[in-house]
Amino acid sequence: MIMDTLSYKTKSANKETVEKNWVLIDAEEQVLGRLASKVAYILRGKHKPDYTPHVDCGDNVVIINAEKIQLSGSKMTDKKYIRHTGYPGGQRITTPQELLKKHPERIVEKAVKGMLPKNRLGRDLYRNLFVYAGEEYSHEAQKPKKIDLNSIK
Repeated sequence: MIMDTLSYKTKSANKETVEKNWVLIDAEEQVLGRLASKVAYILRGKHKPDYTPHVDCGDNVVIINAEKIQLSGSKMTDKKYIRHTGYPGGQRITTPQELLKKHPERIVEKAVKGMLPKNRLGRDLYRNLFVYAGEEYSHEAQKPKKIDLNSIK
């Protein structure tokens, strides 16, 4: 039996053919790393059958209740976020506990950004993430569909 190889073409998504949806995720009582990996998976578009590695085919993700995120073990006090001001002796170290008081959404943003590709595509994908500390968010017009993270891989 001879197979007709012309019928087995690989379909590759591009900017025009990709269908982007809006997704709402509640971060309350979620473990940070597990939440971030699943959000990065959705942002990347790996849950879609037409996933293409070099195209932004993921969904737009809105995360609410970022201040109610959980960290396992003693990471809340032992984990360190290190940045540098650019001046001599300008290294600044922050713990998640301090960051949670001032800017709770940044903890989730940093975790998700670290799980995205470190290139132009990763920067474009990061723009599809919207994190809010409380219940209110400004994307009601897009009608985001609330999903349960346990339903994803």
